[in-house]
Amino acid sequence: MAQIIWDPHAREFLRKLPTLISRRIFSKVDLEVRNNPQRYLETLVGREGYKIRVGDYRLFVDYSRQEDLLTIRTVKHRKDAYKL
Repeated sequence: MAQIIWDPHAREFLRKLPTLISRRIFSKVDLEVRNNPQRYLETLVGREGYKIRVGDYRLFVDYSRQEDLLTIRTVKHRKDAYKL
């Protein structure tokens, strides 16, 4: 079972979302991703790290297999997620 660390910026973004959406993201990470993170991780193209899709939102994360540590850096809506 992976340990999960939420970056303060990701938490702040989730606080601004409607309660139903933020709960869906939290429960997906806590109940599913935590148990098998490698199943949900998708490698980013052109950047380091991974993404996890939850509905219309993308979680950009770092994952250390040795430590089994998942660090959620940012959460963005898919329309804004890949803009530089």
